[in-house]
Amino acid sequence: MSPTKFVDREAPVQGAIVVHPDREGRAGARQPEARLEEAAGLALALDLEVREAVIATLRKLTPATLFGGGKVEEIAARVRAAEADVVVVDDALTPVQQRNLEKAWQVKVIDRTGLILEIFARRARTREGRLQVELARLTYERSRLVRTWTHLERQRGGFGVMGGPGETQIETDRRLIAEKIGKLKRELEEVRRTRTLARSARRRIPFPAVALVGYTNAGKSTLFNRLTKAEVVAQDMLFATLDPTIRALKLPDGRPAMLSDTVGFISDLPHELVEAFRATLEEVREADVVLHVRDIASAETREQADDVRAVLGQLDVDMDERRILEVWNKADLLDAEARAEVLQDARRARPPAIVVSAVTGQGVDDLLAAIAGLVDEAPPVQVLTPPGDGAAVAWLYRHGRVIERREGEDGAVTLTVSLTPQALGQFEQQFPAAKVDAAEG
Repeated sequence: MSPTKFVDREAPVQGAIVVHPDREGRAGARQPEARLEEAAGLALALDLEVREAVIATLRKLTPATLFGGGKVEEIAARVRAAEADVVVVDDALTPVQQRNLEKAWQVKVIDRTGLILEIFARRARTREGRLQVELARLTYERSRLVRTWTHLERQRGGFGVMGGPGETQIETDRRLIAEKIGKLKRELEEVRRTRTLARSARRRIPFPAVALVGYTNAGKSTLFNRLTKAEVVAQDMLFATLDPTIRALKLPDGRPAMLSDTVGFISDLPHELVEAFRATLEEVREADVVLHVRDIASAETREQADDVRAVLGQLDVDMDERRILEVWNKADLLDAEARAEVLQDARRARPPAIVVSAVTGQGVDDLLAAIAGLVDEAPPVQVLTPPGDGAAVAWLYRHGRVIERREGEDGAVTLTVSLTPQALGQFEQQFPAAKVDAAEG
């Protein structure tokens, strides 16, 4: 009897070299070592075996290859020595640069945008998530047909009496992609309509909405599980979860709220993904309270926070007109001295931040109490702000729950808003020109 032969159907492990181009003089640049570590983490999230990670200093950009000739040859030698199959370039490459580098290195080259898109494509689980990722991928690939196809010179014959050369294959492919993009946008619009109906139904139930946002791997999903006793995927990996999840959250007084977990942000998030996930992140725009979860143990926690604010700005989420509560997570990773310093900084912050550990549960009770204070319902009042008094309007959005907004022809704004007694007293002291009355009905 011959021994049974097994067929290995698993895809072979692909070795990768990760290269971070360190552009001299780039405004607001993060530390290159941190960026390189993040890029390597992205490669690992794509199941690549990172065999080497290098920082390549760029004194000037080369239009054809991004890197200078000497650096291209140096990386080619590293590719051969490591027997790599892929080179990950932690920057945005033009289609021409990507094609030229693949010719020079004789391996597949993927830039930061393509890497993130590929991770999203693998991780999306819901229909909405898949639609969004596919839309983003097609938008990205539309400009890269020159690299993707090798048969672009072919032409299809014309139709009708005139005949003629017809359209080239690249024109056909672009037209087909454009048609598919249009179809995906229509399907996403239907998903958005369904989500809007679901959101409207939730509004009829008087439960406040709370949304989690934060840099990828800041611990949002772990915190979400801790607060809701859910079992959302939570791993020490970039973009471990993509699809939005909504669960009930019980506040200290027993009152329920709705908590939503959203996709993590990252520096230089591809604009194709920002646009594609606009519908999903509307949960953030509609939330009564936004919890900004930060990895306080990271050396780049401030820079990551700035990146989150930048993406929210792209989504038209005004951070000054939302009740934002910063949650400083991963306190368990700090030593005693660093933890004491962080706690002191959190008390000084305005508004004060809440220091927690989603893993151990430290600070979670304080967080729930803070959320309850922000969403505490009170009889609504009607506030008439003078024309041009944007500060009063912004204050009400930050400290109250705006139920209705009406704008007069003279620029005056009337808000129906729910405020705690303490917040109402503070408002009347700070903005005596505003008129406050009991809400109608």
